[in-house]
Amino acid sequence: MSFLGHLEELRWLLVRSCIAILITSIVAVIFNEFIFDVIIFGPKNGDFATYQFFCDIAKRFDLDQSFCDNELPFEIQNRTMDGQLSVMIWTCITAGFILGFPYILWEIWKFISPALYEKERKYAKLFIGVSSILFFLGVLFGYFVLVPLSINFLTNFTISNIVENQIDINSYINLVKSTSLATGLIFELPIVIFFLAYLGLVTDSFLKEYRRYAYVLILIVAAVVTPPDIISQLIVSFPLVILYEFSIFIAKILTKRNQQKEKSTALVKE
Repeated sequence: MSFLGHLEELRWLLVRSCIAILITSIVAVIFNEFIFDVIIFGPKNGDFATYQFFCDIAKRFDLDQSFCDNELPFEIQNRTMDGQLSVMIWTCITAGFILGFPYILWEIWKFISPALYEKERKYAKLFIGVSSILFFLGVLFGYFVLVPLSINFLTNFTISNIVENQIDINSYINLVKSTSLATGLIFELPIVIFFLAYLGLVTDSFLKEYRRYAYVLILIVAAVVTPPDIISQLIVSFPLVILYEFSIFIAKILTKRNQQKEKSTALVKE
């Protein structure tokens, strides 16, 4: 296929993906009350599942019990005429993207599959299934762990007792959306490493070399969004460390595979 032919295929990939997101966004609009009242504003309530979980841990190990407060010290306000309408539209589009992610993966696979061997095309279902599971796990991790920890930390942080937290609705919802979506994409790291290692652009030795820096970055993120106790930090850090180590394991397998292919190719040439 020519370069323009590839561009045409890419254009239709984007068109079909946008249509899929539009359809799932309409579904999200229909259930917008549940999305906002239960999901989006869930971490605002002191009885949210994550707060209760950390409260139980704090009581059991006699740690900081800031998560045991029944109410968080902030209010959500709308400051513009079209604020709530704009928030509903963009939140439903984000929800549509999350719900339609497996279909988008399918479109991406159809686009890259002509460049693969026949035996590699058989892994389409595995690719879509694993990628979707990792993405949804990442979204859930972001929503149930990072979002409530961030909200708890930011709303309890004060520079003076005379300052009240009256949070703009866009600021609050952007935190929930961006954190959940970003974590979902971060959990795609093993898939990204798989393709980079398959192409020979990344090796396990490279990932091992920068492992210490990755761990430091993970610990910094965990220290920022959690209370000052080691158990909370480990709960946040552990899944990210597992994700990175799993990426190293994938890269190691593919690096060996590439080396064997290079040896066999060299023997054939000789």
